Amino acid sequence: MIIAISGKSGSGKNSVGEQVAKALGLRVVSFSFKDAAAKLGKGLMDYQKDAAKDKSIDLDLDQKIAQEAAKGDCVVVTWLGPWVVKQADLRVWLDAPAEIRAVRIGARDKMGVEDALAHITARDADNRSRYKKLYGIDIDDRSIFDMALDSSRLTIDQMASMVADAARKKQAGQKNRKRQAK
Repeated sequence: MIIAISGKSGSGKNSVGEQVAKALGLRVVSFSFKDAAAKLGKGLMDYQKDAAKDKSIDLDLDQKIAQEAAKGDCVVVTWLGPWVVKQADLRVWLDAPAEIRAVRIGARDKMGVEDALAHITARDADNRSRYKKLYGIDIDDRSIFDMALDSSRLTIDQMASMVADAARKKQAGQKNRKRQAK
């Protein structure tokens, strides 16, 4: 079972993904621009500017995600996971208004809410533009998702439970189809 959870910054994808993985006994696949930037001693937005000039940064990271997910039985938590992991069994979008995400990012990254809102607004626009140009992906198009959850109205526990339940149902349906095909 491969579950791909996506959402913009501060939507809760990492927190939900970790709980879903724990509940289902799956690995977490989480390679992020933030982590890659930190490894290079760069700020996130500076690294994103580098990626806008050098498409290999995105391509290499997304290839790494796809290769790791191809090993199976995992929860992929990254912006483009649902698009780059073609074999995902369940695709989940987590959403929340920018103001709520800004409060979360501000608390997590120790910045004021106004600064956090400016940061996520710039980051969302940059990612949308880059992914559209590089892959033809519109990250605001939810048509590929099996489910979308509003993380401003649900707790991490509630969302993780809903995703885990959906994954179990999907897996049971897959097993039934395989039995019927025999």
